[in-house]
Amino acid sequence: MTLGGYKVGVEMYSSVVDVEHPEVQVVKKIIKDSDHLRKIYVLDTNVILHSFQCLFTFGENDVCIPITVLEELDKFKKGNEELHYNAREFLRTLDDIAAKDSEGALAGEGIKLSDDLGRVNISLSNRDAEIEELFFQDSPDHRILATLSSLTAREKEKKLRGRNVILVTKDNNLRVKARAFGLLAQDYVTDKVPSVEEQYTGQRIHENVPSEAINVFFSNDGGATDERLGLDMLQDTCPIEPVPVPNESFILRNCSRSALATWKYDSRNAEYSFKRVEKRTAFNISPRNSEQAFAMNMLLDPSIRLVTLQGKAGTGKTLLALAAAFESRKTYAKIYLSRPVIPLSNRDSGYLPGDINTKLNPYMQPLWDNVGVIKSVNTTKQGNGKVVENCYVADVDYMIESHFLEVAPLAYIRGRSFHDAYFIVDEAQNLTPHEVKTIITRAGEGTKIVLTGDIYQIDNPYVDSRSNGLSYIVERMKGQSIYGHVLLEKGERSELADLASELL
Repeated sequence: MTLGGYKVGVEMYSSVVDVEHPEVQVVKKIIKDSDHLRKIYVLDTNVILHSFQCLFTFGENDVCIPITVLEELDKFKKGNEELHYNAREFLRTLDDIAAKDSEGALAGEGIKLSDDLGRVNISLSNRDAEIEELFFQDSPDHRILATLSSLTAREKEKKLRGRNVILVTKDNNLRVKARAFGLLAQDYVTDKVPSVEEQYTGQRIHENVPSEAINVFFSNDGGATDERLGLDMLQDTCPIEPVPVPNESFILRNCSRSALATWKYDSRNAEYSFKRVEKRTAFNISPRNSEQAFAMNMLLDPSIRLVTLQGKAGTGKTLLALAAAFESRKTYAKIYLSRPVIPLSNRDSGYLPGDINTKLNPYMQPLWDNVGVIKSVNTTKQGNGKVVENCYVADVDYMIESHFLEVAPLAYIRGRSFHDAYFIVDEAQNLTPHEVKTIITRAGEGTKIVLTGDIYQIDNPYVDSRSNGLSYIVERMKGQSIYGHVLLEKGERSELADLASELL
């Protein structure tokens, strides 16, 4: 930049012109503002284990990796779980970046990731006298804090161009410790949904619908019709705002009548309109409320390739999914059941004896419990004590014995392709967004995927209600023609289960 005949440099303009010159003051402000917009993010190990692509999510800001984090990642290289995969992929990525460094910049000013991104560097400094004095225990967390403190102090010494240094960690306690030292810290928010409370529920109640509109769904004798209801019949009296999205469910009602409907594409008229939803039964499992009716409708609809069911314990998520899968047995070549292996004790399947199926059995037991419920519904006990099973029980037994119904370990799913399959993933709230993406991208032609879970019952320490895979999919997939979602709120398991979900 040229001011008054002088060429002003970024680093040394103060020795070239009068620093009090008004135009120079403008330059100083521009430089100061632009530098403060760029930050330095210090990564904790858990962020990398959550997403190996995190390096590329900080825009033009610089990323610092404490040497302690690399030591921690070394412990996670071996294994088949998602966090082991993330550790390996991140280290491969970093190795590729380091291979381009011929001048040792990775441990210094850093290497530019791309034209649109900032730099990445490895910090070898992990000592801080104040932190060492306060924390007697030498731990990875405390060494990361020391790195953060050292970088922050270094930037504060730069009176003009000092930048904010921010620790990014999914560890609540480490964030609290950092802030207690007056350091900046935040969660990794790249794949977090904006708000759980305002998240798409997949269903709405629309009041004051004219009787003539509701009557479209009923014949003169009260039976169902195949007629569709367009928005034009509602616009003058009770317009729907916002406009429905594909496969969104509605209770259309007035003071005297109501109807369950879904916003579905009508191929006959080449437009979207309301289609009536009936309470369909699958393997003698019948919906007990409107939410379950909406869920069953989506679970049995082959045009909906991805379904998410979210709700507290006892709302029937898993039972409905299994019953619908069994009912659809002639449409699909295989039924797969899966569940994240994240027990409350945090002990993984490696601690259990036996082959992979034996190891997984304790974690899959909730799914088999629901299979047992379906069999019991189809079993009657006569007065003489004789137990009579109908044909559905034999069908379930055959599906199990012939391996038509099979458990699919998520740890070994990468690289596989599932064609013409009905794939149920229970407890999906314990998966990361990347894990859910991995599962869905395994779906071949003719495959339907169902994800169930409760985002308020999370056992995975690396995700929360806003950053888990189930919330992520609901937020990203809503509005897609092959996707459907229902939030189940009414408990149907037992009064005790409902009370526990609400009060405990």
